[in-house]
Amino acid sequence: MELNVLVDNNTIIDKYLLGEAGLSYYIKENGTTILFDVGYSDIFIQNADRLNIDLNEVDYIVLSHGHLDHTGGLDPLIKYYYETKEGTKYYPEIIAHPDCFKEKFYKDSTSIGINLSKNLLKNLFVINEYDKPFWITEKLVYLGQIERTNDFEAQKSLGYQKDIGEENKDYILDDTALAYLSEKGIVIITGCSHSGICNIVTQARKVTGVDNVVDIIGGLHLMEPSTLKMNKTKQFIKELNLEKLHACHCTDLNSKVELSKVADLQEVGVGMKFEYE
Repeated sequence: MELNVLVDNNTIIDKYLLGEAGLSYYIKENGTTILFDVGYSDIFIQNADRLNIDLNEVDYIVLSHGHLDHTGGLDPLIKYYYETKEGTKYYPEIIAHPDCFKEKFYKDSTSIGINLSKNLLKNLFVINEYDKPFWITEKLVYLGQIERTNDFEAQKSLGYQKDIGEENKDYILDDTALAYLSEKGIVIITGCSHSGICNIVTQARKVTGVDNVVDIIGGLHLMEPSTLKMNKTKQFIKELNLEKLHACHCTDLNSKVELSKVADLQEVGVGMKFEYE
């Protein structure tokens, strides 16, 4: 599997690529090509062009959850396909949790959800809504709705969501991740980990039947975490005995420092490429 970072909060010096508070990865696995999230704007398209990545070859768009910093690029991607596909009807299939397409808001009523309706997207894309695990290839699995089995992650709602006019607290049940079965063990690819990185790892082990985790790459949603959450996350990560940890996006500096005490924390930035056997 190859993974190219198209969008992250950070860029790498001398690459001259664009960054933003968002996330997007271009993944190739055994002939299948996947966009995992599409960032906040059109910069993933610009970065892909500079990296000589052809987005017309994408087979699937996997959305980790329905927040705008991971789905906002869908609008410019549609425009890009209008311009480059020259009238063909082929578009990638979308894979996402059913709640991904609900309207989402902060407590102050600021919209933070996907900015395109599901009906509009259905006119262009085949939309596959899964709350259960789904194997995209023989080695790469979409984990579905993450079971929240511990008492220190995903305990609070983030604003509220609307579905057919009804408002409910949003616990971001649509937050999910990917897991890849490498020769050495599982590689876990996350968007924001609103459901909790420890919960995600637990689910990945359960779905794949493999205990050994070699790498985690993505946002860990550790933004000024409580002391309890940080300490329990550190202990969990320590016990994984990872080869490497690539924490990015929504992982603050202090959390990275703490994680570096229990794992080999590596840099992540736009333009970087990772390969797993």
